[in-house]
Amino acid sequence: MFKSGFITVIGRPNVGKSTLLNGLIGEKISIISDKPQTTRNKIQMVLTNEYMQVVFLDTPGIQMPKNKLGDYMLSVSKSTLNEVDIVTFMVDMSDDIGKLDQYIIDILDGVNTKVILLVNKIDTAENQEQVEKIVLKYKSMNKFEKVIPISALEQTNYQEYLDTVYSLLEEGPQYYPSDMITDQPERNIIAEIIREKVLKNMYDEIPHGIAVEVLKISENEETGKMQIEVNLYVEQNSHKGMVIGKGGTMLKKIGTQSRRDIENLLDTKVNLKIWVKVAKDWRKKDSRVKDFGYR
Repeated sequence: MFKSGFITVIGRPNVGKSTLLNGLIGEKISIISDKPQTTRNKIQMVLTNEYMQVVFLDTPGIQMPKNKLGDYMLSVSKSTLNEVDIVTFMVDMSDDIGKLDQYIIDILDGVNTKVILLVNKIDTAENQEQVEKIVLKYKSMNKFEKVIPISALEQTNYQEYLDTVYSLLEEGPQYYPSDMITDQPERNIIAEIIREKVLKNMYDEIPHGIAVEVLKISENEETGKMQIEVNLYVEQNSHKGMVIGKGGTMLKKIGTQSRRDIENLLDTKVNLKIWVKVAKDWRKKDSRVKDFGYR
């Protein structure tokens, strides 16, 4: 029987949601970083095999908002919970249930959607006994259809998760073509790749104030290369020089790393041009948040 449905993946920041989905889909669609607020939009990814099609929504990590962008990110995560067939809630190997995890559990108490709990990062456990102890703690809550220990990094127990998803879904149609893996426009993925490289190479407050706007994607008929032009926005004048770096070294590093991933995505050579500009305190302004695609 062919089944299909929609799943939202929620959890606090950096618990491994994007790593899980990129591993399941087999493509780098959602950006990965050890910094909070990595995923900003509700990214839709599609997994299709011979017996089911699952549409995953990778939502921003849930945390208490500090600005207009934070308000938007929280509303995106919460709005999907009653719109899908299954909620996948991810936690990690922490011994104690943190405030944010408890906050999410309380939110889930108010929805009727089936919930699968994934305990991620079992590769960091000292022993199997520690894993079993944490799994048992969540099972004892009697709030979840199933509690599955996984390692998103090592792709451990992915099949058990997919088997559980199949058992909970209803018979349904194939919504998207078999070769479709995301509804994200090409320029959105390119922008996310560049933002990921900024997140990986820079620290403190600068990355959270980064927005990327893809101005142009075109093919150079003479060279066959894709020409991509991008504005990279920061919130403060002082941040601009830091992103560029001494003699342009930081921007060059960001550009080189971005270009490699974009070339892998597009399967062609790329000429990437990045300009750094200032959009003062854009995260605090509704109009600016929407201008940069967070609607």
